[in-house]
Amino acid sequence: MSKDKTQARREHLARMRAEQKRKERRTAFLMWGIGGAVVVLLVGAVAFYMVNVRTTTSLDAVTTAAYPGAQHIETKVTYKENPPMGGEHNPAWQTCAVYDQPINNENAVHSLEHGAVWITYRPDLPKDQVDKLKELASRDYMLMSPYPGLPAKIVLSSWNRQLKVDSADDPRLPKYIAKYRNSGDQAPELGSSCSGGVDTTTAEAPIPATAPSPGASDAPSPGVSDAPKPSMSPEPSASPSPSS
Repeated sequence: MSKDKTQARREHLARMRAEQKRKERRTAFLMWGIGGAVVVLLVGAVAFYMVNVRTTTSLDAVTTAAYPGAQHIETKVTYKENPPMGGEHNPAWQTCAVYDQPINNENAVHSLEHGAVWITYRPDLPKDQVDKLKELASRDYMLMSPYPGLPAKIVLSSWNRQLKVDSADDPRLPKYIAKYRNSGDQAPELGSSCSGGVDTTTAEAPIPATAPSPGASDAPSPGVSDAPKPSMSPEPSASPSPSS
C-alpha cells in the first residue's frame, strides 16, 4: 500500500473517530438535558403538590378577633361578625347539640366562651352536605345550626376565631375543629360545661330586644315554690316536776 493510501486511510479513520465522539457528546448532552428536564418537572410537581396541600389544608384563612370574656347581658346583642365569634352574650349558654332551626346568637356565643365550636350553614345547603356536617358535629363541645344570611355556605366559629368555607368536604373543617374545640387558649372559660344549658331555638325563646321593666314579672324562679311557708311554733317548755 502506497504512502498516500495509508495516509488517506488514517485521515479517514480520524474523521470517523471524531464524528463518533461528536455523536457521543450529542447523546450525552441529550440525556443530560432529558434528565434535567425530568428533574425540573419532578421538582415542579412536588412543589405544586405541597402548595396545593398547604392551600387546601392551611388555616391561614382563619380570621381573628380580641373579645374579652364574662360580659353577660340579658338583651339582644348587635354583633360585628355574622355569625358572631365573641363579645357580650346571654348568661345562659346553649347546650351543645345539633339543631335543625336557628338558635340565639347570644346563647351560642356563651357556649363559644366555654370552648365550643359552632358550625353554621345556609338553610339551602344540600342535604348530603348537611349530613356530613352533622358527622363532624357529633361530639361534645360542638354546636350546629342553620343560619340565614350567612356570608359563606358554611362558617365555623369559636371564641375569637372563624373560618368560612364553601363545602362540607373542605379538609380544613376537621383541622379547625381539632385545633379549636375545647383546646388552645383563646376561650376565656375553656373547659366549662357545654351541657345543661338552654336547648331552645330562636323561634321558641327569642332574646328580648330590651330589658323588662322592674317589677314586670314577679314569677318565681323555676323549681321554687311560692306557697307560704308554715310558721315554726316555739318548742313547749318542759312541765315542772310535781313536788314530792
